[in-house]
Amino acid sequence: MKVTRALFDDVMAPNYNPAAMIPVRGQGSRVWDQEGVEYVDFAGGIAVNSLGHCHPAMVAALKEQSEKLWHLSNVFTNEPALRLAKKLTDVTFAERVYFANSGAEANEAALKLARRWALEHYGEDKSQIIAFKQGFHGRTFFTVTVGGQPAYSDGFGPKPAAVEHATYNDLDSLKALISEKTCAVMLEPLQGEGGIISPTSEFIQGVRELCNKHNALMIFDEVQSGVGRTGELYAYMGLGVTPDILTTAKALGGGFPIGAMLTTKDIAASLKVGTHGSTYGGNPLACAVSEAVLDIVNTSEVLDGVKRKEQLFRDGLAAINAKYDVFSEVRGKGLLLGAVLNEKYQGRSRDFLVAAVAEQLMCLVAGANVVRFAPSLIIPDEDIQEGLARFERAVAKVVQG
Repeated sequence: MKVTRALFDDVMAPNYNPAAMIPVRGQGSRVWDQEGVEYVDFAGGIAVNSLGHCHPAMVAALKEQSEKLWHLSNVFTNEPALRLAKKLTDVTFAERVYFANSGAEANEAALKLARRWALEHYGEDKSQIIAFKQGFHGRTFFTVTVGGQPAYSDGFGPKPAAVEHATYNDLDSLKALISEKTCAVMLEPLQGEGGIISPTSEFIQGVRELCNKHNALMIFDEVQSGVGRTGELYAYMGLGVTPDILTTAKALGGGFPIGAMLTTKDIAASLKVGTHGSTYGGNPLACAVSEAVLDIVNTSEVLDGVKRKEQLFRDGLAAINAKYDVFSEVRGKGLLLGAVLNEKYQGRSRDFLVAAVAEQLMCLVAGANVVRFAPSLIIPDEDIQEGLARFERAVAKVVQG
């Protein structure tokens, strides 16, 4: 059977519009399509491929586990899940872990837990969830409603109630909404889809204080910012603020689907037997691969490397901008960076993405005005230089029209 991009339109639901080329093989931070054309990968599967493509430690973990156990129901536990949970609790604030298959599922669990916890401790009046405009928390109906982008949640009928949105980095907007009826405040410690926006120190500390004051749980969605992406194992570690619940996915599996919700023993106690579950959550294959990823990422070599590579990107983008004047600033932290288009190129981030693919570079957007980069955390310096050279050619083409 000949597999082409045209087949996509014949057999797939039309909710995606993928590129014309079809990748078939990856190694490190390089990818090859059906024609054998080679691309530099600055997208990382949207901050997922934390160790690039086909990292030998991941391949070995998958092969080894694939010959032991693939799946058990949650009537049983398994060794990889327990080892991974122990490692996660050893290196974070958390004491308890719940495994799922994705960031949306981890967030769904966090939100359900927050409601359940508030109901048990304070009664049914305490149900309000506050999140932030332009935030993104997944595509289930609950998480997409909590996410602050109505375009993603409109058009599917009545939304889950008692969900409100404040403005990111605006403490007064949160003060206006929060009360004793608030059960949780959910936010990304670095907004991803909303445009790669870092929190101010005053804002993030203030959110923590307001949550404490009103007995509300602070939920950090670290699906995109976690597992080394910012140069810390989790972004909260660099902010001097500890959440009550943290969600992680994407880079945690390095490309194998897994999500996790981390919290304290006392809060987790509200998820009594039967209150929540997942058929595949915590399956041995996913947990074995994730364990290999965590062991490599949580080293000073990789985490310090992320901070150093961030500077290579910033220097390279500054050099491109000095020539072509297309960006107003570069936002973000570590290897989650957003080049913000200036007023001359408003609304044209996708043009830069399309031009980049034509120059054999894979990158991302974060809204209509931001070109996003989320490569492998261990991308070789020479791949950064080569990718930036290709990006410069793409920028030149957009500028020249």
